[in-house]
Amino acid sequence: MMRKFIHLSSSTLLLAVLVIFSSCDKNDNFTPFFSVEDDKALGAQVSQEIANDPSFDLIAQNENPDAYAYINGMVNEILSSEEVAYREEFAWEVTLIDNDSVLNAFATPGGYIYVYTGLIKYLETADALAGVLGHEIAHADLRHTSRNLQKQYGVSLLLSIALGDDPSALQEIAGQIAGTVAGLKFSREFEAEADDESVLYLADTKYACNGAAFFFQSLLDENQASPPEFLSTHPSPENRVADINATADEAGCDTNLASGTEYDAFKALL
Repeated sequence: MMRKFIHLSSSTLLLAVLVIFSSCDKNDNFTPFFSVEDDKALGAQVSQEIANDPSFDLIAQNENPDAYAYINGMVNEILSSEEVAYREEFAWEVTLIDNDSVLNAFATPGGYIYVYTGLIKYLETADALAGVLGHEIAHADLRHTSRNLQKQYGVSLLLSIALGDDPSALQEIAGQIAGTVAGLKFSREFEAEADDESVLYLADTKYACNGAAFFFQSLLDENQASPPEFLSTHPSPENRVADINATADEAGCDTNLASGTEYDAFKALL
């Protein structure tokens, strides 16, 4: 069981206070006990745990280089937005998961992004996929998992990791995240933040800036009584479509669909 309380000496506590008040998150949304380097280390560890888990049927880059060229190009275009605070620091590595029955995508700390083939085949336009990717990039860029960890484990454990006093704890947390990451749930506040950021990210691209709304609109159009499991605690699709479109209106960005047949060709590769 994860230890929730660790004794820290007075000198360590003083150093911890100095670390906290000398640290600032680029997004100015919380006081981090995890540094950006800790996010990167945790993300790399989670990525390794997922790679070692046979339940994730990962598609290697060399197995389908054309598909990866397409989705990496899309991610790189989104990352060109100056709204992405950690676009230079995080890995932003995309991995495709071969499972046509799952409508899901998720991101770990440090910018490791995973997308199921089922979601790609379900989405009808490149704009919709760009919106989902923007949303997941926002979860990593806004450091939502780190913010959740602070609530879940408390200050003492995270400070011990940040100060290098308990290196095994990072691996233990990574294993727990990897075990639940496909069903990772964020608060309504975090989902709304990620939706809003996705609009701002896509505003600098060729894709419709409200692309994230298209997935939820598809669910509404199909009148799905039960949304996919990973949406079960999220705000309702109706509210998300309205809120995303309102953010796009406020930003005054382009909501016209990107033209071209490249997306259909991309889906045919999977």
